[in-house]
Amino acid sequence: MNGETAPALVLTTPRSWGEIVAERVFQLFAAISILTAVGIVVVLFGESIAFFEAVSLGDFFGDTQWTPLFADAHFGIWPLLCGTFLTTVIAITVALPLGVLAAIYLSEYASPRARAWLKPSLELLAGVPTVVYGYFALAVVTPALQGVIPGLSGSNALSAGLVMGLMILPIIASISEDAIYAVPGSLREGAAALGGTRVRTIWRVVLPSASSGITAAVILGVSRAIGETMIVAIAAGLEPRMTLDPREPVETMTAYIVQVSLGDTPAGSLAYQTIFAVGLVLFLITLGFNVLSHRLRRRLRAGRT
Repeated sequence: MNGETAPALVLTTPRSWGEIVAERVFQLFAAISILTAVGIVVVLFGESIAFFEAVSLGDFFGDTQWTPLFADAHFGIWPLLCGTFLTTVIAITVALPLGVLAAIYLSEYASPRARAWLKPSLELLAGVPTVVYGYFALAVVTPALQGVIPGLSGSNALSAGLVMGLMILPIIASISEDAIYAVPGSLREGAAALGGTRVRTIWRVVLPSASSGITAAVILGVSRAIGETMIVAIAAGLEPRMTLDPREPVETMTAYIVQVSLGDTPAGSLAYQTIFAVGLVLFLITLGFNVLSHRLRRRLRAGRT
């Protein structure tokens, strides 16, 4: 053959009609998902543009009062941002240590049988309707806190944040446990060979190696807490105010959207268009957190290979 190599043979298998139909169905559902997301973005931006034609960005981000439903209307979004930030910080303060400690136990200490039972049981908390969490915060957590904190309001950011922490606990615990479980056993063995105790190995070797996955879990938890609606609408109150005092009632962005959507605000009015402006801000915040979480998880997968 004069040193020439024969061309590689490419074997193709004819596809059946069932495979072709299945591929088209999957493509259809993927297109529906993309079109739905595009439709949401178009509606949010379209209605928000109409709102910002009447309210300047300076008033929206510069004013410290949010009273769009009053005669003396103010459109400063900072009270809603403060309420959202406050309840989210409380939730993460609860969910982060409990979630990471639960993940450490499931990955490092629990037997395979215990892990097979405990992890699904923990993840069941994610399936509880949020309205149930909201009434639990209002009827159980708030009275309990009032016995400890005199003068605590019936609606407050503290009880809502604490229960939100329980709600996002399965997210942080499950993803963190997956990240810790994926740390190669050779790192643990190497630390043990150098004389490291089990606890020191976990805190000095395992957790730093799984830090990308744990960070992604925290970011997803924050994103979920920011977008929570029913708990804050029921337990936190509907009083927009610029405060970082968890004992006072607050209003979050999602709670305001619920308030206006279920009220008597005429569709098409400026007060009605505020829910789209607030929704756009909420969308951009959660989008940023989700993109950051996706990059961290991709970095974690790249580190495994």
